[in-house]
Order: sequence, then C-alpha cells, then structure tokens
Amino acid sequence: MKTTMLPAEPVIAAERADPVPVKKKRGLAGRLKKDRWLYVLLLPGLLYFLVFKYLPMWGVLISFQNYQPFIGFWNSEWVGFEHFRNFFSNPDFGRLLRNTFILAVYDLVFFFPAPIIIALLLNEIRVGIFKRVVQTMVYVPHFISMVIVASMTYVFLTTQGGVIYELVVQLTGAKINFLSDPDWFRPLIILQIMWKETGWGTIIFLAALASVDMEQYEAAVVDGASRFQRLWHITLPAISGVIVILLILRLGNFLDNGFEQIFLMTNSLNRTVADVFDTYVYFVGITQGAFSYSTAIGLFKSVVGIILIFGSNWLAKRFGKEGLY
Repeated sequence: MKTTMLPAEPVIAAERADPVPVKKKRGLAGRLKKDRWLYVLLLPGLLYFLVFKYLPMWGVLISFQNYQPFIGFWNSEWVGFEHFRNFFSNPDFGRLLRNTFILAVYDLVFFFPAPIIIALLLNEIRVGIFKRVVQTMVYVPHFISMVIVASMTYVFLTTQGGVIYELVVQLTGAKINFLSDPDWFRPLIILQIMWKETGWGTIIFLAALASVDMEQYEAAVVDGASRFQRLWHITLPAISGVIVILLILRLGNFLDNGFEQIFLMTNSLNRTVADVFDTYVYFVGITQGAFSYSTAIGLFKSVVGIILIFGSNWLAKRFGKEGLY
C-alpha cells in the first residue's frame, strides 16, 4: 500500500522580543535631585521677585488707610477710597495725567520702533567685524548711569558755553535755552532714552531674526524679490510675534515714565510739563509724608497697566497673533 506523504507545514519560530524597559517615573524629590543645579540657578530670580515684587504687594493696603508709621500697619484707621477721591478731584490730576500720557505716547511712537529698526539694519550687515563693532557701540550707552546722561546733556546744552548751544547760536543766531524751555523738555527726555536704551533693546530682536529660515530668503531671491520686499514679506512677519509681546509688556508700564530721569531734568522753569505721576508720588509721599495718598496713586497706575495688558492682549488675539497668554 502506497502512502502519500503530505508536505510539512512551515514552522514559524516565534520571535521572543525582549521586554521594553518601563521607565520609572520620578517623583518630585527625584526631579529636584536630578535638576538641582538648574533650580539653584533659578533661585536668585525667584528670590528677587518674591522680595521685591510679591511681598511689597501687602503695602498697597495702606492706600485704603490713613497710615501712621508710629501706630503701625494694623492699627491705622481704615478710610476706604477717600485717598482715591481726593486724588481724582485734585486740580493737579489733569495736568499730571496729561504730562504722563504725552510722554508715554512719545515713548511708544519714537522709542519703541527704534530698536526694531536698528536690529533690521544690523541684520543686513554682512561684514562680521564691522557688525560686531557697531553692536558694541550701540550697547555701551545702556551701562551709563542716568545721572551721567543728565550731566552730559547739561554740559552740551547749557547756555554757559554748551557745545551744542554755541553751535546752534552760530548757525541760526537763535539763543534757545534747551534745559529750561518747556517745549524742549519732552524731546530731550525721548532723545536721552533713545540714545541710552535703543542699542540694548535690539538684543531680543536680533535673537528673533537669527531664527528666520534662510531658505525663505534664498527662494525669494530666486523669485526676484528685492531687499525691501524680503524685509517686508519675510523678516517682519517672522518677528511680528516678538514685537506684539514686547508691545503688550510695554503697555503694562504705560504710565511709568521713570522717576530718576524726570527728576534730574526738572527745574523751576519747565515744571509745568515735567510733573508726572512718578515725581508727584515722590514729592507728596516722601517729602510730605503722605504715604497712603502716594500709595493710592501707585495703585491707580498699576490698575491702569493691568487693564492695558488685558485689552492689548485681547486685541492681539482678535488680529490673529498669539499674544502674551
């Protein structure tokens, strides 16, 4: 009898895969130990904000008190919104608001775009050593004290032998007292800020420009785009998010004109345009001892800043930008 042998079925060997090691999730203590040096580097910044930003927030409560240092914080009389009513009804309020607002608008219109323009110009420089020299030159004024800046302004513009004053007299014959003329106070303030801080402000924009994809420029050159077209259609859209965020942050400090600079440039002849909230708080709060009243003014500025931040961030979202949050 003939037996038919069936073909043997192929035997498939099961491949034994090694088990994937499961990474054990670290707890809080483990993560702190692993990244301990990063947290050590973070510690000074946290302490700064804690000591100088968060702890002083309790001090705003004295704006609702008739604070007396001799009887202490808890024993001072609570007066509610009395200081705010006195401030808004004060005849000086309109003048202070106008001076502060005009300087803030000048700052936004003239100073805020200046670092962007300088950063765009520096980004177009192709000679490396020349670019570094120019960057260093525009950075240096940031490290000069505002006291020195005010002193230099006085030396150049004084009517008693100032270089710029004498040059203007020789060229035009007009004897302009730049330091005392109220019409020149605001331009001088803005020019000082632009000279001192424009270069330092370019750092963020240069960092943003460094992240722009160079292939886009190459494609634009192939398509025949001019340098201005590449700037308008590639560079500016690439850094528009950074510009919007910095603008929102700047609006949060819209009513902060800077006490030191205004105080140094103020004199009896230009005080009508030089008095702003920052200097008014000093004269009322420090020299006259009206601590609660001056704190109420500071709280008013902070509330305005918060409103401007939320409002500008909402507008940025409406126009399709990421915004601050």
